[in-house]
Amino acid sequence: MRKPRAFRVAAAPLLMGAMLSACALGPDYRPAPPSAAAAGAFVSQPAGTRGAALPDQWWRLYDDPALDGFIGEAFAANTDLRVAMANLARARAILSEARAGRFPSTTASGGATWGRSTVQGATVKPQEQWTYQAGFDASWEVDIFGRVSRSIEAARADAEALAAARDAAKVSIAAETTRAYVNACALGASAGIARASLALAENSLRIVTAQQRAGSASTLDVERAGVTAAQARAAIAPLEGQRRAALFELAALMGRTPSGVPEAAARCTHAPELKASIPVGDGTALLRRRPDVREAERRLAADTARIGVAMADLYPRITLGGSAGYLRNDEVRGSNAFSFSLGPLISWSFPNIAVARARVRQAEAQSQATLATFDGVVLNALKETEQALTTYGADLDQRSALAEARDRAERAFDLAQRRYGAGSISYLDVLVAQTSLLDARLQLATVEQRLASDRVTLFKALGGGWQEEAK
Repeated sequence: MRKPRAFRVAAAPLLMGAMLSACALGPDYRPAPPSAAAAGAFVSQPAGTRGAALPDQWWRLYDDPALDGFIGEAFAANTDLRVAMANLARARAILSEARAGRFPSTTASGGATWGRSTVQGATVKPQEQWTYQAGFDASWEVDIFGRVSRSIEAARADAEALAAARDAAKVSIAAETTRAYVNACALGASAGIARASLALAENSLRIVTAQQRAGSASTLDVERAGVTAAQARAAIAPLEGQRRAALFELAALMGRTPSGVPEAAARCTHAPELKASIPVGDGTALLRRRPDVREAERRLAADTARIGVAMADLYPRITLGGSAGYLRNDEVRGSNAFSFSLGPLISWSFPNIAVARARVRQAEAQSQATLATFDGVVLNALKETEQALTTYGADLDQRSALAEARDRAERAFDLAQRRYGAGSISYLDVLVAQTSLLDARLQLATVEQRLASDRVTLFKALGGGWQEEAK
């Protein structure tokens, strides 16, 4: 049996679309392989690190339940992470909208009206009546040149880029929460050392004051001892201020107000130490793990797909449409009316396609800019990690030297006190030895705090912490 001509005319674009829908314009995106130069071990290999793979939940290397709880709360309540998750939800909704382009768009309408109508020159009395109407419209774009499929591809890559941005926010939150906690603890330890130094200086001041009253020490010795005690006292306030600032930072990262500083952090006076050396992996694992690299790569994929979207506008856009309508009037017999239409609609900016060509050039230029950004992100990831490793190694060496200096200063101070008691040196020599001891203690405490922060910086550069914990 022959098909009606209307059916054959309407079906022709549909069949053409089915045959050509795989012909998507524009370049097909292929992720670039990692650079061979980044595949090996890191250039910097300080003591205290090893080439093992970084664990997903790296902060558990500290074996500190309080820290585990702080990071869990930060993941649940941090405002930056909430913003990132909302942006991801929006991108996924945009992807759903783009996917809907594969299906027909439909519009249904209907209504009933009550009114009066008159005909000019008629002798019949105007009548009031009900009028009913309904309509249905449908249209479907035949994706011959891949505009819809490329749009979906771009929207999917955009959503994946924002998922990576959310993961990058988690990396930052885990690292900064850990940093705020270890800084607060390390500053508490430094403040304790400063108070111990003050006690030592005040004890020396009491001794020399008593000797001055007994006539065995001069007023000059008393004033010198008083200077040392005042300097030791002055070192405490800045450390306490920095410690409170770190606690307020921790509270904010956890989504709390400043009055909600965690009690466990407020009581901490010793920075948590790692139970083993730091596993750093290699360059290839780093680039796979870092969310900012993945985000840049997905943005490059999205902008590559948009070249195809722009190129599709150089060619005709074919839309298969149909509509149906119904009308009825109560007062007029035989007034029921039904109508329908079906057919393709072709739209094309030809012959003036200068705008479409300009948009293709814009999309290509944007893709080149995004490629350069991706290359820069890769280089920055490698640079940040090498810098973190180098800084950590340098501070480890400095701590070792300062620990030796502190030990020697303690022995020198003990020797000076004994020799002063025997009358073989002046009190000035004791004060010099005491000042050297206090300085060595404070410098060692400072580098210990910096080392605690260096570890966090290294973990952050390594890009771990965004992965979901295995159940």
